[in-house]
Amino acid sequence: MTFWLSFIFIIGFVLIHIFSKNMKFLKAVPRSRLLSIAGGISVAYVFLHLLPELGEFQRELQGELETSRWGFLESHIYLVAMVGLALFYGLEQMVMSSRRRKRKGMEQSSPAGVFWVHIGSFTLYNAMIGYLLIRGEYESLWAMTFFFIAMGLHFITNDKGLRATHKTDYDKYGRWLLAVAIFAGWALGAVTHIEQVFVSFLIALLAGGIVLNVMKEELPEERESSFPAFCLGLAGYSILLLLL
Repeated sequence: MTFWLSFIFIIGFVLIHIFSKNMKFLKAVPRSRLLSIAGGISVAYVFLHLLPELGEFQRELQGELETSRWGFLESHIYLVAMVGLALFYGLEQMVMSSRRRKRKGMEQSSPAGVFWVHIGSFTLYNAMIGYLLIRGEYESLWAMTFFFIAMGLHFITNDKGLRATHKTDYDKYGRWLLAVAIFAGWALGAVTHIEQVFVSFLIALLAGGIVLNVMKEELPEERESSFPAFCLGLAGYSILLLLL
């Protein structure tokens, strides 16, 4: 049952990437209240599900890594989450710097190299989510469903931001790569199994990446984001997760 439910959800993720551009009601400015609600939901999932799960992983890892070169991570799994946040922050700084230079030249899109590096990072990001969809530890089918909802809304937000940054390049190449990546990650998880310690690293990187990607879409002043809508998504989904 878990396998087939994950298959249905992965198809849903793929369809989100392919057809999110048709969601015309998700206007960019002022930022759609639905996007702010989606951001709140994603952040709630990180702090109330992913981070507590990392705490459990850390307890399970006590003593397991001390003889390996990764021993310094035995008690610092949150360091990996911080690295994930820093990596995506660095990528966004690279993109913004490129956009400032291109703006001075009155061009409409980012250089090809910047586009491929940016999309490449999100390709790996999506592959991790696809893998965790089928290989993550869920207490129930409802828990997997909450993961799907949180990540599906997060994908809609990411697609909106990537499309605004890369314009036609994203629709021509990016959305298809992200759709293939998430399916490939799921397919890899369906046929292989990696050590739990590496799963914990994936979850930590994902947690850091989600927080950064949500905040970089919500905070810019020109987006005219809605703090009340963000709080509504945050509080509403938090209640659902706490009741789970």
